[in-house]
Amino acid sequence: MKIWFNRWFTTVSHYIDMIRANEDHRKFVIYGTHPNKDALYLQNCDYAFVEPDISGDQYIEFCLDFCQRYKINIFIPRKENVLISKRLADFKALGVKVLVCPNSGLMETLDNKAAAYQMLSNGEAIFSIPDYYVVNNIIEFQQAYVRLKEKGHEVCFKPVIGEGANGFRVIKDKIESINQLFQQGIGYRIPYSYACEILGQQETFPDLMVLEFLEGREYSIDCVSSQDELYAAIPRMKGDGRVRELVESLELIQLAHRFHQEYKLPYVFNIQVKYNKGVPKLLEINPRMSGGMHVSCLSGINLPYLAIKILLGEKVGQLKPQFGIRASHIEKEMILKYGDIS
Repeated sequence: MKIWFNRWFTTVSHYIDMIRANEDHRKFVIYGTHPNKDALYLQNCDYAFVEPDISGDQYIEFCLDFCQRYKINIFIPRKENVLISKRLADFKALGVKVLVCPNSGLMETLDNKAAAYQMLSNGEAIFSIPDYYVVNNIIEFQQAYVRLKEKGHEVCFKPVIGEGANGFRVIKDKIESINQLFQQGIGYRIPYSYACEILGQQETFPDLMVLEFLEGREYSIDCVSSQDELYAAIPRMKGDGRVRELVESLELIQLAHRFHQEYKLPYVFNIQVKYNKGVPKLLEINPRMSGGMHVSCLSGINLPYLAIKILLGEKVGQLKPQFGIRASHIEKEMILKYGDIS
């Protein structure tokens, strides 16, 4: 059975290993593509290709052609996964099963953080939502900053559409101590005046969320599910430095179950929350494998392989993840080989 990963995080290499080491001893052939020939996960694929650096419908045509040319059975997309969700019928016509939520409207909403907050603020309240404003010009940005400060919040901002920490900044006008300067990361901090100077360079800019900065611990909840059942939700606490801990938090596990019961998101998804004054507030929901999901798999649950089984319509038994596991990681050098990358 042939599986294709397109333009993924480097950590997808761990998911490839887990799929190969599946409990059913099923054999898979792994295809990988990326516009950067040095993308490290390509080194772990059976067949690797440099893909064109294109987007939109043009990229979907590339995907359909790739699936047909190499007789792909399972496609696990990251690049353009919202648009791919809208074009599932085209992949089905080729006999390709795609590991992506078939509800393209839900995918599109979750891809936009402001739209996701708005959706989750309506009806039954599942999550606590941070105070926030959406702005696209300097006047609105300044007004939002003042309003949040008047509420007693430290203020941060991030793009409405984006991945990870790209574009995220905390507004902090000064470094308050020598210890902070020498020992704490300050890369995400920016003075208010500097932010205004940059954002004021254009009459308008892409939608930006200006919101309360959450001071507490951050948790990432990795979930595996069918549309009908959430099989496991594994909260992963981001500790100091690179330390991660799998925590059996009933509060967070119940949040995941309530979300799934309402929105029926299948296969794998990830919920990120951060505490503020004892309350877990939503950061974002990712309808795909998260970049740190391999740490959650230390619970004994092979999340990527189970997602494939669900996609294939196979049964998944009762899952009992192990908690209380603390982990970290170190880099390892890798000699790049290009003989098998086309």
